[in-house]
Amino acid sequence: MTRYAIYFQQNWVGDHPAEWFQSRVEPSTAVVRDMEAAGVLVFAGGLEEDLAEAFTADATSGTVTITDGPYAETTEYLGGITVIDVPDLETAKMWAGRVAEGCGWPQEVRVIK
Repeated sequence: MTRYAIYFQQNWVGDHPAEWFQSRVEPSTAVVRDMEAAGVLVFAGGLEEDLAEAFTADATSGTVTITDGPYAETTEYLGGITVIDVPDLETAKMWAGRVAEGCGWPQEVRVIK
């Protein structure tokens, strides 16, 4: 079995009215339920969109420093992540496609080493 991260950058979501986002709740939660039923789900969740709520832990100086806000100012940031544990690449692709359909925006997939 191999673990894969299925994730998206927040800017990939696009601008939509509140009704559109509400229409994505059932299809996206249905995919998560299906992953649970199939026994492949490790974790799934969206991330806080307000970057002012983020904080950074940095130990590169030899001392741990905790600061408010994101590590780097950017317009692109992680919006959500799903981790699955599946037997092969084809199964990972199938679930990535299901997540993309459920959410309504693109997903990127990478093996977790």
